[in-house]
Amino acid sequence: VFLLLSSPVHGAAQTGCTLRSLNTKGYFRAGDIIIGGLFPLYYNKVLPDANFTELPKVARCEIFRVSHYQWLQSMVFAIEEINRNTKLLPNITLGFAIYASCGMPVRAIKGTMWMVTGQEEAIPNYRCQVHYPLAAVIGDAPSSISMPVANILGIYGYPQISYGSSVALLSDKHMFPSFFRTIASDGFLSLGLAQLVMHFGWTWVGLIAEGSDFGQQGIQILREELVKLGGCIAFSEMIPLVHSQEIIHNIVEIIKKSVTNAIVVFANEASVAPLMEEVESQNITGKVWIAMDSWDPLSLFSPKKLLKTLVGTIRVVVHKGKMPGFQEFLFALHPSKSPNDIFIKDFWEESFGCTWLNINQTLSEEFNKGINLCTGTEKLTIVKDGFLDVSNLRLTYNVYNAVYAAAHALQDLLACKPAEGPFPNGSCADINDFEPWQLLHYVKNVHFKNNAGDEIFFDKNGNPPPAYDIVNWHLLPDGSAREVKIGSIDFSATQGLHLVINESAIMWNGGNTQIPRSVCSEGCSPGYRKAIRPREPICCFDCVLCANGEISNQTDSTDCMKCPDDQWSNDRQDMCIPKTFEFLSYKDPMGETLSVLASFFAVIPITILCIFIKYRDTPIVKANNRELSYLLLLALVLCFLCSLIFIDKPRIWTCMARQAAFGIIFALCVSCVLAKTIMVVIAFNATKPNSNLKKWVGPKLASSIVLVCTVIQVIICVAWLATFPPFPEYNMKSQIGIIIIECNQGSSTAFWCVLGYMGLLAIICFIVAFLARNLPGSFNEAKFITFSMLVFVSVWLAFIPAYLSTKGKYMVAVEIFAILASSAGLLACIFFPKCYIIVLRPDMNTKEYL
Repeated sequence: VFLLLSSPVHGAAQTGCTLRSLNTKGYFRAGDIIIGGLFPLYYNKVLPDANFTELPKVARCEIFRVSHYQWLQSMVFAIEEINRNTKLLPNITLGFAIYASCGMPVRAIKGTMWMVTGQEEAIPNYRCQVHYPLAAVIGDAPSSISMPVANILGIYGYPQISYGSSVALLSDKHMFPSFFRTIASDGFLSLGLAQLVMHFGWTWVGLIAEGSDFGQQGIQILREELVKLGGCIAFSEMIPLVHSQEIIHNIVEIIKKSVTNAIVVFANEASVAPLMEEVESQNITGKVWIAMDSWDPLSLFSPKKLLKTLVGTIRVVVHKGKMPGFQEFLFALHPSKSPNDIFIKDFWEESFGCTWLNINQTLSEEFNKGINLCTGTEKLTIVKDGFLDVSNLRLTYNVYNAVYAAAHALQDLLACKPAEGPFPNGSCADINDFEPWQLLHYVKNVHFKNNAGDEIFFDKNGNPPPAYDIVNWHLLPDGSAREVKIGSIDFSATQGLHLVINESAIMWNGGNTQIPRSVCSEGCSPGYRKAIRPREPICCFDCVLCANGEISNQTDSTDCMKCPDDQWSNDRQDMCIPKTFEFLSYKDPMGETLSVLASFFAVIPITILCIFIKYRDTPIVKANNRELSYLLLLALVLCFLCSLIFIDKPRIWTCMARQAAFGIIFALCVSCVLAKTIMVVIAFNATKPNSNLKKWVGPKLASSIVLVCTVIQVIICVAWLATFPPFPEYNMKSQIGIIIIECNQGSSTAFWCVLGYMGLLAIICFIVAFLARNLPGSFNEAKFITFSMLVFVSVWLAFIPAYLSTKGKYMVAVEIFAILASSAGLLACIFFPKCYIIVLRPDMNTKEYL
């Protein structure tokens, strides 16, 4: 039958408590007020896997941890220092009750009940030790131990101030209303670890955590922060709280197979020890182990044994502090001076490698066994395990601050003035008879500077200001190892997270001088972008060259940037360079060739014109409409020369003059040919008897045909230039890496109207000449005009697809070639036969032959 009391009943009278000495279970010193302490002074040996064929073995406190004994002495030192202080708690002596939890929740709970109830065999809900009121409990270090302790102390309102429990869940004041700590929350630690990992460019990170709340919550926060910063998790493994060699072996196999070189471990020493021993046995090196205060390679492992494995380890640890007089206090330790310290003999045996004589054994028996007995004359000055080193006080310093926080809370309680107190009706608590919840109020509001000048206070969640040091495990020339500070992480209200690292001071595992790489895929150099692999984390990617016209000027770019319209990407795709300008220039070989051809061909009709003028009275010149021939030759000269306007950089006036001059001049040429063809037809038909065509024979008709046909083209061109004229344009998209300076036709309709009208005249001329090709006469021009129009139309029909399929200067070159070819066709077909007769066959240039 269980009796549940509505409230704790304090005192021995109602229970018949049998009072026993507190030091039978721990280290006790009497005082007016007691401060409790929980320390993991012992390390549990790993138990074999349970096979369920025999009763399970109980873990025992077997291996003494000297570094943790320094924590305990820090509490003793702080209490003795406070008792000597005449200003802090005057006329009040602080005592302590210290219990070894051995890293086991069961022992920690038992020790807590021992402190709360005040007797060896605890009676829940009763306090029998009425003369020594418990004020607060300092501890424990592991979060997995502090949480059940906090649940118990929270029931009674006892303040608990931990020096090493950092799990973020302990900040929940609904679950743990009386819990405080002098170590920052893992939430901040995980943020700092994520920044540290990404600082070195380690985007492919392995995570290992113990199965406790400390490990699981810490890894969860770290995973979220790494993902936010662009990192990825190579693997995430859990170390079971109950040792399993098979699971440890599987974790080590995953480490061996993974390409990651950065591994963050969220585990305490008891959990991580078997893992590291397996890592060492399989000779895994080259990894960067990132640890925190929960495990210390220097104190847990034999440096010589695990030196190859753990050298270069980076730890994010709490900010270290100074404790004046602490080293002298440690040097003064001796079993004879502390008879109530039940742990000092274990410390002595571990430090000096000796054994105290058992009361049940004789001296001769011990000597016969070859055991080195402890005499008490050993000198602490020869201890080399770091116990006496006060240059690197971290959790030890946290213990010191936790004790002072409790003392200052008691001082504030003592200094309370009646009617001004925080309790109902302004009442104050009695320092000699106060309730735990009354002291809890003052612990929440404690704020002071310690002897080192550091400011100590708690936020609303019971956490101190977060600040960390970053240390690195260095190998020394004598074969030993030590930790060297390489940076810091500070969370200040004004700056946010501030990370400082001295990379030159880091010693990496395996003797590397460069920062180890820990990535799933090597970074993409400028000019490439990252292409995520399907169904893989974002850190695993392929590098793809940027497309033409796009660049990436940084490593690991996720996207390529398009160059501006007037620029283009270089060959390496990492820089935008100005595009080259292109137009048909006189300096261009093609432009130079075309300009020479145009000039050369322009000379030919001039020469022919001179021949015709010289032989203007000969029958062949007179018979072929002398005036029209002169006009046609001049028009052909202009046709050849107008192609020069198409060469060189386009400007407003050249763009307007190009097509207008070309259209009008060619219309003039074709009009002259058409007039000559019509006149041939009229001339031969006028010779027939009674023909009415005689009145049309003469220069007036020919001039009228030329004038009318040319004026129509002029009207079309004027309308084009007046409404939507051609203009220079920078074409940036037609050709890769080139800006084409070209003439935009303005109105495409007008352009094709000009060409269409010119084609219409040519077709009419061709039809008329074709119909008149068989007319009698030795010098009938109809045949030659037919051929000339056939060439002319063929050239311009071929021009259309060629013109539309080319870009830039080649488009201009096609048009120039069409102008030269069609003009040369007219010149050759119409005038070359006549020149041949005039120059080479003058015997045919007679009236009789005609």
